[in-house]
Amino acid sequence: MEDKVQQFKQLVNDSNNIVFFGGAGVSTESGITDFRSKDGLYNQKYDYPPEEILSHTFFINYTDEFFKFYKDKMNSLKYEPNITHIKLAELEKKGKLKAIITQNIDGLHQKAGAKNVLELHGSVLRNYCMKCHKFYDSEYVFNSNGIPKCTCGGIIKPDVVLYEEGLNEETLHKSIIAINKADLLIVAGTSLTVYPASGLIDYFKGKNLVLINRDVTPFDNRADLVIHEALGRVFKEI
Repeated sequence: MEDKVQQFKQLVNDSNNIVFFGGAGVSTESGITDFRSKDGLYNQKYDYPPEEILSHTFFINYTDEFFKFYKDKMNSLKYEPNITHIKLAELEKKGKLKAIITQNIDGLHQKAGAKNVLELHGSVLRNYCMKCHKFYDSEYVFNSNGIPKCTCGGIIKPDVVLYEEGLNEETLHKSIIAINKADLLIVAGTSLTVYPASGLIDYFKGKNLVLINRDVTPFDNRADLVIHEALGRVFKEI
């Protein structure tokens, strides 16, 4: 394992157009629960399945129940960036890392200081009135009682991509361009089972594809370097 970590470190040193593509595993070391692991949200018991709660239909039809779950499980304000977030922000500041593409909605990359973050599934930090489109921050939503309402009376919706909703086309387009131009693509903390996000790897034409994940992924055989290790253990070497 040590040899693989050193190989990864060398690849980072030798590359000047790095793109990082990360999933829930990037934030678990900050204490945020992931979705699909044995202790993840999808394996916990609720009145409704989490996949159903986090759908557009459920949000519209059972808004109160949606926000009970959302405020309880999606509130990332109390969490801090971990070593992976911090090291990625440092690589960006040095000009080596050109983009962070994330499936996470917690805003921890920005909290660590990263600027060019492409959020495929949106962010809890952005919230909009469905009636007048007025912006509200995450503190307003998470600290509200019941369903968060705008001053105009409209319901405030978090700017997160729910099931049955499409990804933001502009964000997806920017992600494709960044990956296509990269000489090193680092994919980490994701099972690579959720489409269309996982299909982004097909756009990579660069030198080295690195996969860092605790478990095996369907794309391991396509990578130039695979590390089955905790992200913090790997990124602290950068």
